[in-house]
Amino acid sequence: MSDLSLFFAENVSSELIEEVIISNRFKGSNGEPMAWKIKSMTEEENEQCRKAATRKVKAKNGVYIPETNQDEYAAKLAVLSIQYPNLKDAELQKSYGVMGAEVLLRKMLLPGEYSTLIQNVMSINGFNKDIGELIDEVKN
Repeated sequence: MSDLSLFFAENVSSELIEEVIISNRFKGSNGEPMAWKIKSMTEEENEQCRKAATRKVKAKNGVYIPETNQDEYAAKLAVLSIQYPNLKDAELQKSYGVMGAEVLLRKMLLPGEYSTLIQNVMSINGFNKDIGELIDEVKN
């Protein structure tokens, strides 16, 4: 029999934090690219992001159905996951002439860099594994 206590909250690592190089354009004093710190989130936080990116749209017969804007959802996940740099810092936003963390990200990063960031955010939050990979992990 397995030990159920392994699933108790105090026995589970609550969040993962990774340092990733998103862009070679942001360099430290030593000339090396600066790492961004991203963290995992809870499903509760994920649901908040999804709800904030979901709107009701009118469908056939006047019925309203929920529709999630995937780009907005990904941006909200990224902002919530990024620990460093602090995207909510007023001076950082001011330096780019924007207000708001999501707008700042889009202003700071090139399209490929933004894509790299989103891929890393999705990965740390477990969205990068398909069901086949999960089954293989369980078998091993």
